[in-house]
Amino acid sequence: MDVNEASTTLVKLYSHSGWIAQVFIVVFLTLLLNYIQKLVYNRLHKKLHRSAKLWDEILLSAIQKPLGFFIWLVGLSYAIEIVRKSTEGLSILDAVDNVRAVGTVILIVWALLRFINQFEKKLVAHNKKNKKQGDENALDETTLHAVGQLVRISIIITGLLVGLQTFGVPITGLLAFGGVGGIAVGLAAKDLLANFFGGLMVFLDRPFSVGDWIRSPDRNIEGTVEHIGWRLTRIRTFDKRPLYVPNALFSTISVENPSRMMNRRIKHVIGVRYDDASKISQMLGDIRTMLHNHPEIDTNQTLMVNLIEFGTSSLNFFIYTFTKTTDWVKFQAVQEDVLLKIYQLIEKNGAECAFPTQTVHVPKGVALNNLLTAQS
Repeated sequence: MDVNEASTTLVKLYSHSGWIAQVFIVVFLTLLLNYIQKLVYNRLHKKLHRSAKLWDEILLSAIQKPLGFFIWLVGLSYAIEIVRKSTEGLSILDAVDNVRAVGTVILIVWALLRFINQFEKKLVAHNKKNKKQGDENALDETTLHAVGQLVRISIIITGLLVGLQTFGVPITGLLAFGGVGGIAVGLAAKDLLANFFGGLMVFLDRPFSVGDWIRSPDRNIEGTVEHIGWRLTRIRTFDKRPLYVPNALFSTISVENPSRMMNRRIKHVIGVRYDDASKISQMLGDIRTMLHNHPEIDTNQTLMVNLIEFGTSSLNFFIYTFTKTTDWVKFQAVQEDVLLKIYQLIEKNGAECAFPTQTVHVPKGVALNNLLTAQS
């Protein structure tokens, strides 16, 4: 633009001063609408805060800020439109339509992401409350995070494609290029994709969740799950070291989840002397009665106290029962109490626990001859 064109533009600006009033009115209406939406939001928020539904208050809170920006976006874009029509020389303002369209897409994506984030947080808090109250139908926290991540990724990709379409970029060509490029990327990063789909299977099948104690009989993996990512799962071993496991590994190994056990098992084999054979029946009966009356033993599960073997130096019987608790520390205390009471019942019946011994039987005649020979 040379000096003559600039001077002509300035003359037009001064000669068409009516557009200034129009811009002022548009900006004033924008301020008024933004103020009204804040008043409406505050009143609705107070009412919906008392509602028992989760989604209504979250939806209102999610769209409040994007709606304010949208009002300013529309107001300013129309004000710029007025300036553009009144000043034909300013070609930089020709992109206002595209900017308004792209800005609208961005604000919609932002509102949806805010809704998903807040809804996920509310569901997690609600499910934690239900789990504390013993609700078995509470949703899994790990699954909620996984679904939230998938929805967020889908929203962002969709918004990006719509934004490119707004600027005139052909989506069909981009998708075709993405298909061909996806094959190349898939071949180059097959391990990364394997870990991604392994993580997806963990999220869908839910063999374990964050906070669970897991172990694998196939690999040296045991500890508490701290984080489940799309590529790695972080496990804190019992010696407090972090263990990072690629998610693809979980599709090829067996995983045991002791955190989901219903009971813990007490299983022991105990031997008494052969001299106490006549006391076995009464002793085993007393032990059964003790276990049935023990407050920490789950009598709805299998409970067995039986003589099982004539050992080389003992009569062996076994104890097989389950505790009510699954907590490892409390289980050790319960097991200790059970074993001490069993030992007390063995002593009460006049029996003794056996230990490996050997008895040599010598005929009396042989013993006498040896004694006489030794004396002579």
